[in-house]
Amino acid sequence: MMPFAPLLDAIASEGSGALVTLPRTAGSSPRDSDAWMVVRPSGRFNGTIGGGALEWEAIRHAQEALKKAQLAFAERSHALGPGLGQCCGGRVWVRIETFDQRHADELRALAQATPRHYIVARTGADGRIARRIAPVGEDPNTIAEDEYIETFDERPTTVLLFGAGHVGRALVLALAPLPFAVRWIDPRADMFPKAMPQNVTPVASENPMAEIDAAEHDAFILVMTHSHALDFEIVVKAIAAQRFPYVGLIGSDTKRARFEHRMRDIGLTQEMIGRLVCPIGIDAIEGKLPAIIAASTVAQLLIARERMRTVS
Repeated sequence: MMPFAPLLDAIASEGSGALVTLPRTAGSSPRDSDAWMVVRPSGRFNGTIGGGALEWEAIRHAQEALKKAQLAFAERSHALGPGLGQCCGGRVWVRIETFDQRHADELRALAQATPRHYIVARTGADGRIARRIAPVGEDPNTIAEDEYIETFDERPTTVLLFGAGHVGRALVLALAPLPFAVRWIDPRADMFPKAMPQNVTPVASENPMAEIDAAEHDAFILVMTHSHALDFEIVVKAIAAQRFPYVGLIGSDTKRARFEHRMRDIGLTQEMIGRLVCPIGIDAIEGKLPAIIAASTVAQLLIARERMRTVS
């Protein structure tokens, strides 16, 4: 999630809002340099830069800046141990930018950014940060020397979720607050709910194989369609591509055994077959309710995501 929609809401409800970010961190810190929060004049806030004394100091300074209507950003450095009494022991730099109705059009444009965009920023002559939206994959040569890519929280990992049944719906809800961008794929358009989380893109596709071809190389694949035959086709294509860190299939040990037998018959190697995660979810969690399966599977995805980030 990016902070622009909460900033717009703060302006609409209280007249102004402050964006608090951590442009740099050093040593041990409660959040990394992609953390943010939006503070309102009342002290209400969205997001977090790590809690504790650091966060309360940032809220206080943001409220002061809003009260004074300071429009250029302010930046402070905090030593977490001696300065704030936090045992992290590192140092963080806190930036505060204030916005009001004059910036509403700019914020509305930025709020249109999706997980398939990133924000390119530069410091303007007036000291404010100027931002624009760029699509992921834009030629780096188009980014000027005085620009940089600005991240807010962690860039989400793409999940291709095939199947809009009861477990698929539970997974979409479980993934909603987490750093994942979900492409929810099912040929039956009427299976998608009218309302869904912001990080979900419904795709009523008659050709799910094309989604595999177009997927980012590090996307996660989750397969749970209404058809075992379709499940098999998607899984085989995803595994054969040998570029996805996680390929999961809903089902029992029996279903896995049957799929393994068929995959060997069509020439997939044992190494390829071994990459299939089936059953999905954490072994120690045995509940069969959709919400339990979803929670267990999301925990597994988070573990896979951490592993991928560590390797890279």
